[in-house]
Amino acid sequence: MPDPQARPVPRPLPVLAVAVLLVVLLLWNNVVITRTPGHPASYPLVNALATAVLLAVARASGLSWDELGMARRRLRPGLRWGGAALALVAAGYAVALAVPALRPLLADDRSAGIDLGELAVRVLVRVPFGTVVWEEVAFRGVLVAALARMVPVRRAALIAAAAFGLWHIRPTLGGLAANELVADDLADGPARVGAVVLVCAGTAVAGLLFTWLRLRSGSLLAPVLLHLATNSLGTVAAAIAQR
Repeated sequence: MPDPQARPVPRPLPVLAVAVLLVVLLLWNNVVITRTPGHPASYPLVNALATAVLLAVARASGLSWDELGMARRRLRPGLRWGGAALALVAAGYAVALAVPALRPLLADDRSAGIDLGELAVRVLVRVPFGTVVWEEVAFRGVLVAALARMVPVRRAALIAAAAFGLWHIRPTLGGLAANELVADDLADGPARVGAVVLVCAGTAVAGLLFTWLRLRSGSLLAPVLLHLATNSLGTVAAAIAQR
């Protein structure tokens, strides 16, 4: 006789639907977003709208708020874990700024010469809404939840992390170009490819950490806070280091 208290096992999502989600995510950041009207100024709004659409599709497909890491009852542990991670990142940046020998590690030519207004827009608008919320909802929310209906959670985390690394191919190329890390005569050679592979691999590892935090806390808020601290505080730290 079935246990009336047992929760029903969620049905797996169609393999084709999850495969399409993976392809759309990879194309979005590497191809689509740069072709949207008004890019790059418009990308926070475009990505915020994409977040809303993706959440609507995820809910319509049957994924629960709990599976997505967005259940209200998990906000407190998410805040606790995410707040602790944020504090650690902030302390790390503070140490790097305080030690002259470490300050060059924060240098980023994209932060050189920007005024306080532009810095505020980056930290408070572009990073949170154009990057952090969109990526966390897409990868640690929807993608992990969809994959977890098909494969064990650990495998779902690995697949999502690999996709997160590939998601950063175009941004990595842009960052290398902005910081002139690859000589012009090697721009299309193995040095550039190696740099992109290393950065994307490192990003995939970061994706695993974000996913672990999401699963450990039960809340998407935890990786959102860590991601926000890494990117927004990193932008502030880079601007200070440039000065």
